Amino acid sequence: MDMNELIKKGFYLGLGATIASKEKAEKYIKDFVKNGELAPQEARKMLEELSEKGRGKQEDWSDNFREEIQTSFKKLGFVTQEEFNELKEQVKVLEEKLENLKG
Repeated sequence: MDMNELIKKGFYLGLGATIASKEKAEKYIKDFVKNGELAPQEARKMLEELSEKGRGKQEDWSDNFREEIQTSFKKLGFVTQEEFNELKEQVKVLEEKLENLKG
């Protein structure tokens, strides 16, 4: 399995957990309304609040996941695009110096 597949699977796993949690919460709230333990207006408000909190958590999860992936890549010896570009520029400068010495 290549790294892109591993990243995709991790993302989908987190997304699936988020969706499952939201669906479970919605079911419980609907059950409370059905049993008369919660007014429909309160249920709508709770669902909106849960949805808003879920978006915040999803953003946090995405940020944390991105940081974890970057850390894992560094541990595996991968370089960032920025590091690659810096090295490429350094090689270019050294090649030019070498050509000037030969010339």
